[in-house]
Amino acid sequence: MAGRKKTYIGKKPHRMIVISWDAVGSRDLEFLETLPHFRELLERGGICRKVKSVCPSLTYPAHATIVSGVSPAAHGIVNNLRLQPWRKEPDWFWQRKYLQATTVYDLAEAAGLRTAAILWPVTAGAGISFNMPEIWPNHFWQNQLERSLLGGSPAYQIQMYRRYGRLLKGTRQPMLDNFAQAVLLKTLERYRPDLTLVHLTDADAMRHRFGVDSQEAQAALRRLDMRLGGTMGLLRRLGQDKNTNIILLGDHYQKNVSCVLYPNYHIVQKGWAKEKRGRLINWEAAAQNCDGACYIYLKDRENKELKMAVAQWLKSWKQTPGSGIKAVYTSKTAREKGADPRCTFMLEAEEGFYFKNGCTMERQEYAPENGVHRGAHGYDPDCPGYETFFLASGPDFYPGASVEEMNLTDEGPIIAKALGLDLEDAEGAVINSFFRFAQETEAEEEKNQENQE
Repeated sequence: MAGRKKTYIGKKPHRMIVISWDAVGSRDLEFLETLPHFRELLERGGICRKVKSVCPSLTYPAHATIVSGVSPAAHGIVNNLRLQPWRKEPDWFWQRKYLQATTVYDLAEAAGLRTAAILWPVTAGAGISFNMPEIWPNHFWQNQLERSLLGGSPAYQIQMYRRYGRLLKGTRQPMLDNFAQAVLLKTLERYRPDLTLVHLTDADAMRHRFGVDSQEAQAALRRLDMRLGGTMGLLRRLGQDKNTNIILLGDHYQKNVSCVLYPNYHIVQKGWAKEKRGRLINWEAAAQNCDGACYIYLKDRENKELKMAVAQWLKSWKQTPGSGIKAVYTSKTAREKGADPRCTFMLEAEEGFYFKNGCTMERQEYAPENGVHRGAHGYDPDCPGYETFFLASGPDFYPGASVEEMNLTDEGPIIAKALGLDLEDAEGAVINSFFRFAQETEAEEEKNQENQE
């Protein structure tokens, strides 16, 4: 990396590690504070216990917002899944090219800093120094290694897969996070990136499968704490614990569910699409699931007659007792919430319900053998008790700082600020009370005022 142009503001910033605990929320904090490594990091840093996620509150929109500071409506990652009604299993928004905003890792690379990303969403094809993107084969002719190598840093990934690939069993947890943790520790030890992003999904996987408050989910939180301890222990052994910032955050929370709804079944019954082998063909309207929310798209958005017919159907469905539909939003309301402005309508599910894309049945209740989830996300981020958290610790952050509330859009600007960078187009704001310099400046000003008096 010799010869990289250094254009960051002022002196070289402290190293930064951003650890995302997928589907860990504010309600987990009481338990997390009983765990040794989380408690240690909390004692050394500042926290916001109520962070409002994005709409829809899904992994890919949230992680795109974390690194860009703008809402899904602005950055374009409006779902985990791309709109592909003709596919039974649509592709995900894996590639950086779909993210229509400047990110902290873009700025860091442009400033001459070295970056690393380990299974961070929406990074395939990104200009990251050491990149292992979250991506997987979605067609029979693809394989995992090929997809990863083409989407990220080939030499880096080959080395890591050779060393730690034995830990993997596909995407199953906790093996996947064990692999990601091993890659993280080796990356920090060998390459010393200035900015490292890592995405851990153990808790999310366990909550989907077993429920939000399940013993399996609690065991996942314990494992996440142990991985955090491994990272902190490595930094101590390397003598880097005093000059490395660690940001630990969640992206969204989950809710317990027991029934899945299939809006595309109704769309087929209404004649607005045809079904073939579990997918839509010849569609004029299509539903795209967001777990606890669901977009309704019209192929021709100017078709007022079809729009009125779909609106009448959704109104009638919502009013049906036991429908599972909590709210129907217009495109304008969805945009105001930060969701996809291209949708014609957006649905939100009642407690206990969520959506999927299938079109051969109307609904499906949970049973151990049928794959219906016990936990889901994607709900309105304004739901009480649905918040996540943000914890910042290290040389740039003030121990004991406490911020009552913030938005996920604020996190990118805070990360950028600590790196001596500026996300100029961010919707969120830098919250100075997290920073040591701001607290020290305030204390000095108070002291000067007292002396003058």
